[in-house]
Amino acid sequence: MDFEDSPQEAAFRGQVRDWLGQHAPAHELTGLGTISDTQTVVRGRAWQKTLAEGGYAGILLPKSLGGREGTMAEALIFAEEEGHYNLPKGPYVGIGLAMALPVVGKHGTPAQIEAFAGPTLRGELTWCQLFSEPSAGSDLANVRTKAVRDGDDWVVNGQKVWSSWAHLSDWGILVVRTDPKLPKHKGLTFFVVDMKTPGIEVRPIRQISGASDFNETFFTDVRIPDSCRVGAVGEGWACAMTVLTAERLNQAGHEGSVADLIKYAAETPGPGGSALGSSATRMALAGAYAEEQALKHFQSRLRTMVSRGENPGALAAMVKLAFASRYQRMAGFAMELRELAGIAHTPDDTATPGFWHDYIWSTALRIAGGADEVLRNQISERILGMPGEVRADKDVPFDRL
Repeated sequence: MDFEDSPQEAAFRGQVRDWLGQHAPAHELTGLGTISDTQTVVRGRAWQKTLAEGGYAGILLPKSLGGREGTMAEALIFAEEEGHYNLPKGPYVGIGLAMALPVVGKHGTPAQIEAFAGPTLRGELTWCQLFSEPSAGSDLANVRTKAVRDGDDWVVNGQKVWSSWAHLSDWGILVVRTDPKLPKHKGLTFFVVDMKTPGIEVRPIRQISGASDFNETFFTDVRIPDSCRVGAVGEGWACAMTVLTAERLNQAGHEGSVADLIKYAAETPGPGGSALGSSATRMALAGAYAEEQALKHFQSRLRTMVSRGENPGALAAMVKLAFASRYQRMAGFAMELRELAGIAHTPDDTATPGFWHDYIWSTALRIAGGADEVLRNQISERILGMPGEVRADKDVPFDRL
């Protein structure tokens, strides 16, 4: 179902549908229970290469990085239409497009842009994010992984955790501590690192779902050339914020689409033949649609700010906070529509397991990329001007904490 496309958007949607109809079926995943992570990434690389050849890779990325430099509406339309196919999409591609390239494009050297932009857009390089640590989750500036300068190299020792798809990634974006005598936000430096570098050990974490796409990553005397440093020494926090802002501005795509929920409600038995016969259901869907449209337009506003060279700052936190909570509410509502049948499904019911997955994943999303509580603090202090929390570690050298 399409909602209020402008003539230009309708024309773009038609082009996308035609192109996807010609190219997407050959890349769809089948037999999900038997496809390994390695095979999934191989298929994901191939689909990304096809997107690049068609001009649809990095729709929101600037042309200086090889992207399409399209609008948020185009990105959402493409995500909606692409979502009709079971394609190999995941962090193994998304981290490179939505996190690595924005930070390299803003803080990196021309040589780094040339080395990474094209190969990433074509699916030749996959990326992981090496930020979180056992003692540095929501408090990212508390990282203890350290790097010491040794000639033209940096020697890195420490541990990262929750590194999605690190076990199959070519490169990683890494924030480390290079000066423990400075306050924790000021002594950080940012690198890109080849994941095949000696001394890097990736240990998959077995999850309750049976999957192991999260990892622990250990660094033991890992030598990273200074040419892989992104930004100046000590600019790691600014680089990390560029990554997180880009990540949040790229969230809230097709996932949790109200169009999918309306279709599901129409196929679910209820008053008058389907769940849509209930006024309560229609009211809930209307509210969800209003939220979806508000978030879509708010994202467009923030991307306009970025295109003008302005920094959205904590405004980007509002995107992630709103998207994660809305995503969870919609998945939960979908399960409620079927009442007790929402905990079971027939072999021909392919939609219900998808909403199960969405609900389970949405609980993690309330933490990943910034916990709700931390984002609310940022919004209240930096946007609403409310008094800040007392921070005893502010301006204190990290080695004295």
